[in-house]
Amino acid sequence: MTDQPTETRDQSLRELLGGRRGAVDASIPPAVFVVAWLVSGRSIGWAAAAAIVAGVAVGIWRLARGKRVTASVASVAAVSLAAFVALRTGRAEDFFLIQLLSNVASALAWALSILIRWPLLGVVVGLVLGQKTRWRRDPDLVRAYGNASWVWVLGQYTVRVVVFGLLWWSGWVVALGVARVVLSWPLVAATLAASAVVLRKSLPQTHPGLRHPRP
Repeated sequence: MTDQPTETRDQSLRELLGGRRGAVDASIPPAVFVVAWLVSGRSIGWAAAAAIVAGVAVGIWRLARGKRVTASVASVAAVSLAAFVALRTGRAEDFFLIQLLSNVASALAWALSILIRWPLLGVVVGLVLGQKTRWRRDPDLVRAYGNASWVWVLGQYTVRVVVFGLLWWSGWVVALGVARVVLSWPLVAATLAASAVVLRKSLPQTHPGLRHPRP
């Protein structure tokens, strides 16, 4: 009875952001941008073009692996928008500005969701498991999802905001590229593991698990 719920929790959390492979894919265009920026003599135009090409290539690769068209289009759009911002401002570090702002928005959204007792971790896992909002009728699950969601707020989004913000403010383009890679799948994996532990510890031992909300 105890082993099965634990397996289910970990599996659900691993599916949350598409796993390590999705995070690795997302870090490729920023890495290409920085490399192209250095190789081209700090040309934002060449770096932006290289990043967009890399984003399109990653999108095509995702489609070939059976990923959703909307996810691939969204990733290409995000890279294109980041490239446009950098071209518009003439500052290479602004390629990472969209990433910084998106993490600010994510931190605020996740924190607010916990305060109003609609923790986003529960919302996402509930959708993955096909439960919709049935988990909200279970006070133990609401509390557990809320506790585990704080791991995402503080351990992932806030960390990214602080690191990206300081590096962006300092104009350290190469360091931003390195941070973008380091704070992608390694941080996602650590956050998933930590939130899985918090989720498991927050549920009573007699609870049947994430797949079985109880009123």
